Amino acid sequence: MFNLILSSDGSGSSNWMSYVLLAVLVVAIIAMLVISTRRNKKRQQEAEKLINAVKPGNKVKTIGGICGIVVEVDDEENTFVLETGSEASGKSYMKFDKQAIYQTDAVVEPDNSKEEKGKEESGHEGEEPFGDVSVDAEQTAGGTKAEEKAEESKDTTENS
Repeated sequence: MFNLILSSDGSGSSNWMSYVLLAVLVVAIIAMLVISTRRNKKRQQEAEKLINAVKPGNKVKTIGGICGIVVEVDDEENTFVLETGSEASGKSYMKFDKQAIYQTDAVVEPDNSKEEKGKEESGHEGEEPFGDVSVDAEQTAGGTKAEEKAEESKDTTENS
């Protein structure tokens, strides 16, 4: 491939094709870098939200492998206190940086500000979404066609 780019036999058509090929490769590499950067940024934001969602009572496993229950969270210092052990063996309390969290059962609460804006704009907060749909005329007049057929078949079985 690079031989094609580097070799120029003097013909104009192969020369411009090599530049096009080179341009396509550069664009593909740049696109892959942009996509990769976006994915990594999204993962980092999700991890940060999960770490910030840790509250007292959540189970946590640290990067050192210590498992326990969060007792206290200090957002100013970005730390939490972890309770490990049991009543029989004795409980111990350790203070960790929030970045030491490897796994947790904490759940990130969804951002409701977008949903509230949508409800305020539409003005239909407590209404059912399909509450104003009209009912077919056949259903209000005397039932559906299936019900009528069932009644007819019942009448024919009674008469015979």
